Amino acid sequence: MSGCLHHRCMPGLAIALALLGLGGCEVRSGSLGDTDRNGETQATTMLKFISPQSVALAQPMPSPLLFDTVSDYAEGVAMVRLKSRIGYLDGEGQVTIEVADDNVTTAAPYAESLAVARVGDFFGYLDRTGHWAIDVQFSLAKSFSEGLAVVKGGTKYGYINPEGEWVVEPQFDLAEPFVDDRALVKLADRYGYIDPAGRSVVAATFRDAWSFSETLAVAKQEAQYGYLDLTGTMVIPAQYDGAFNFSDGLARVRQGRQFGFINPDGTMVIATNLAFASDFSEGLVAVLQDRQWGYMDQTGEWVIAPQFDYAADFSEGLAAVQQQGRYGFINPAGDWVIPPAYTNAGPFSEGRARVQLENRWGFVNRAGQLLTGSGFKDQANW
Repeated sequence: MSGCLHHRCMPGLAIALALLGLGGCEVRSGSLGDTDRNGETQATTMLKFISPQSVALAQPMPSPLLFDTVSDYAEGVAMVRLKSRIGYLDGEGQVTIEVADDNVTTAAPYAESLAVARVGDFFGYLDRTGHWAIDVQFSLAKSFSEGLAVVKGGTKYGYINPEGEWVVEPQFDLAEPFVDDRALVKLADRYGYIDPAGRSVVAATFRDAWSFSETLAVAKQEAQYGYLDLTGTMVIPAQYDGAFNFSDGLARVRQGRQFGFINPDGTMVIATNLAFASDFSEGLVAVLQDRQWGYMDQTGEWVIAPQFDYAADFSEGLAAVQQQGRYGFINPAGDWVIPPAYTNAGPFSEGRARVQLENRWGFVNRAGQLLTGSGFKDQANW
């Protein structure tokens, strides 16, 4: 609708109409030659109504994607479960892989393009389409590492390749994934190491041992712990009451109830006077003091003073910490990057971290934005 209305000037009305996008006002003073009853020229305001313009309405904020169970991102996707459906979510919030077998109750993150999945009491492996690559048949299965996966056939453990073929026949009482071409195995009550062909490279003579990390492995002799190299030589003598994996070039060790850190030469870098500590990650380590967690650097200096109820390892430049019952994320300077608002939180992986909102899980990016998207194809209708 359009037309003209002569009226005395009403600026407030003109502004209101302009703001609404419903009309325009053209002000002309004395140019029309209009006169009042006394014959005097008067100012005239012309309000010209023009065709209404469409007004952009504020769009509702998309709801965050929330699930019953999630995993960390790995190989571009994260496992998610909502009710009875299991799939894998990409970084844009779309379930790009949906598990085809409705009988699957649990699935692991992808590793080397295959994912362990469980049906009843047995396990198999899914391919990147969500279908079975290796049929359900094992009473236990672990993720692939260095081209092989630990599986349990009958009562013994062995190793298969991605085609599901036995490479190392089941013969071990326990077995761990390969690291640095070495896998920890147990025969009877002793631990040793094998190579990818199943040959023994470090005889099973140790009462306790761990997988290799940074080319060294924890092993127990008598009642003390030390470190082996890849040949099985005890390069750091067994002298600790407890010992843990090397990480960031340092390993946590325990004497009595106190913890400290050594380097690969066995030199004590941080004295064993810590009540408790995690392992180094990205140059910092979470340390417990007087029931509060903070972070030390590799010289044993406090970088972030103890102030948290819980503190996790740094990952991709951020660490999950807890204050007053809520989790958020800090940077290496101790500044809040994502304020504490969650009931639980995991590490950052591939740019996102899982977070728990009450009884559901979602994902945040480094800016603290919750992941949105389509999720499962019909998730919005659930």
